[in-house]
Amino acid sequence: MSKEQSQIFKVIFINQGQVYEIYAKAIYQSDLWGFLEIEEFVFGERTQMVVDPSEEKLKNQFEGVIRSYVPMHSIVRIDEVERLGVARISDAPATGNIMPFPMPVPSK
Repeated sequence: MSKEQSQIFKVIFINQGQVYEIYAKAIYQSDLWGFLEIEEFVFGERTQMVVDPSEEKLKNQFEGVIRSYVPMHSIVRIDEVERLGVARISDAPATGNIMPFPMPVPSK
């Protein structure tokens, strides 16, 4: 198996106050300005006796999704990993009274 065929990326992003950690085989900058395209989602096999409800929720949420567009400013981190981990959704840590810096919307 060549290196390109075995690539797996872990993408961590924030969506509606929750931190999503997902695994995919293909990610790239979208033609839609300011978005990252994520394709070929990878989830754990159902051969394990213990099922993680967070991973099942993600699996159901992305069922039938061919491609997902995530805003660049929502991305926390992207890692190329050697093996598949557990996809999960968790609550974003409370930031107290710290507000993220607003990103301007470009005009043409």
